[in-house]
Amino acid sequence: MKNPIIFRRAVLYSLGLGLSSPLLAQEDPASVPVERSVFDGDYLTAGLGVAVGPSYEGSDDYTISPLPVILGSIGGIDFQPRGPGIALDFIPDKKGAKVDFIFGPVVRARFDRQNSIKDPVVRSLGKLDFAVEVGPFAGLQINRVLNPYDSLTAQVDLRWDVAGAHDGMVVFPSLTYFTPLSRSVVTSLAVSGEYVDDDYADYYFSISPAGSAASGLPTFTATSGWKNVGATMLTAVDLDGDVTNGGWGLIFLGSYSRMLGDPKRSPVTSIRGSANQFFGAVGVGYTF
Repeated sequence: MKNPIIFRRAVLYSLGLGLSSPLLAQEDPASVPVERSVFDGDYLTAGLGVAVGPSYEGSDDYTISPLPVILGSIGGIDFQPRGPGIALDFIPDKKGAKVDFIFGPVVRARFDRQNSIKDPVVRSLGKLDFAVEVGPFAGLQINRVLNPYDSLTAQVDLRWDVAGAHDGMVVFPSLTYFTPLSRSVVTSLAVSGEYVDDDYADYYFSISPAGSAASGLPTFTATSGWKNVGATMLTAVDLDGDVTNGGWGLIFLGSYSRMLGDPKRSPVTSIRGSANQFFGAVGVGYTF
């Protein structure tokens, strides 16, 4: 097995988002041999998957879309996907450290209700502009929680729209536990939520008098609050049986989230959609 910090990074960052192997749980960290791996130093993982998710936030219609993935580390800077976007961790992880710190910029695009709106009533409200959310993210990772190779990571994004769409702010905290199940299978479980301000809530979930006339939905004014909470489980399988040497691998991801507050009460959710939101993806990637 390789360094647990790098091992965690290789799978958690393929998102981002059980019980440990009995064999690993019995090993003492001081007795684990240090082996070279593809994740020592610079590395890159590129992949492509197929995702199934709601047509818009709060929808009960689902669409299929491609899911490109690129992640890695160059010059000590880790980069990880953020929906359609990227986050850069500028603080290098220290080999053998019990706690590592995370900090850097994050950029995320948001295309909600910009295309692929299947519900004709919601579509009559008109397309929304795509948002570009920019800001910092920070957190910490505790290594070797239950076995020599697992980790518990807490982090939070703070993002503002700079594209003139919702013009609001999003706070995105998450807590992720990662562990290997064998040398070829690793998994992570994450819980997260999103808090949005008045501008965001109003843009995506309010119904104006003009929108009510066009759609037949009642008028509604949405305000700030927790938009949703949810959980995501990810499992990665190395196809040659050894995750440390890179090569081809499969990724399976599933998540559930529950809409809250005004986003849940909005007619686009409560009348035309559902507060229960599901997402799934299957992909293949190559690491070198």
